[in-house]
Amino acid sequence: MTEKVQEIKADGSFNRQRNRFTTPFGCNEGELPIEAGRYRLLWSEVCPWAHRSVIVRSLLGLEEVISLGTASPMRPKLPHVDWEFSLDKEGVDPVLGIRYMSEIYLKTDPDYQGRPTVPVIVDVKEQKVVNNDYFRLTNYLETVWAPFHRENAPDLYPDHLRAEIDLLNDIIFHEVNNGVYQCGFAQSQEAYEQAYDTLFSRLDELERRLSNQRFLFGDYITDADVRLYVTLIRFDAAYYSAFKANRNRIVDFPNLWGYLQDLYQTPGFGDTTDFDAIKRHYHLSNHIASNDQKSYHILPKGPDLSGLQSPHNRQILSNKTEKFLIK
Repeated sequence: MTEKVQEIKADGSFNRQRNRFTTPFGCNEGELPIEAGRYRLLWSEVCPWAHRSVIVRSLLGLEEVISLGTASPMRPKLPHVDWEFSLDKEGVDPVLGIRYMSEIYLKTDPDYQGRPTVPVIVDVKEQKVVNNDYFRLTNYLETVWAPFHRENAPDLYPDHLRAEIDLLNDIIFHEVNNGVYQCGFAQSQEAYEQAYDTLFSRLDELERRLSNQRFLFGDYITDADVRLYVTLIRFDAAYYSAFKANRNRIVDFPNLWGYLQDLYQTPGFGDTTDFDAIKRHYHLSNHIASNDQKSYHILPKGPDLSGLQSPHNRQILSNKTEKFLIK
């Protein structure tokens, strides 16, 4: 593993590394076979990219089809950036027998350079990484994994909306999901302020969009809502202070806050959200932009997020009583 991943550009802006393992799942030659019990999804509860995969896995009823391994929210003290399975008995993943995430990456490719990222799908049979393409992973779960969906599973990626969902997902990724990291990891004032302005301009637009519709595409939750949720739910507890994304909290946006309450109270969202892990990671653990093993010691006591359980009345924006389009 490299001792320091170069993800900061000359102008001080954050440039996220590319995914290395991007072979798609499917039934065609050269694609990863769809097979129950063959794969293990590795995640950490702190990671928004991984969280959205776990939400979709839950919504679609794939828990018994794809197993789940959970890494600690705290980065291990190593010369390189890694994830550690210290939450498990004897400090190793019980299925793969690895202590650090980098072990399975290097077992797959001894020349792998860069950070071992989550989410990552491991072929348990072959004992190797097969996919860490967080941008497409939920779409695979929503489409080619359909034979294993639970009865009456929601259609999170309806065919007639896919082009529009893909377009909005790309905007959400660059300006919101990754936008908060571009604020937090910027190493120049100019790069930080540009990222900050882009982030809040997009949040303002989403606030307006959600003023007259319950979810991003109307009456039903889609893949796009999952992707926006994972950043919004971390915002007030972590990004607002730790990443200096501090113009407004999400609770200060009436429509975004009500929308977040609505999703948080939906099974699959709130019950897969661990605020203690999120806060410990973003406020106490070292991060990828400056892997210098800083120890900050102080875990913020707030914010008070109990309002997520309060009535939101977002249902008045919808003509439907259910939140999901059923296939």
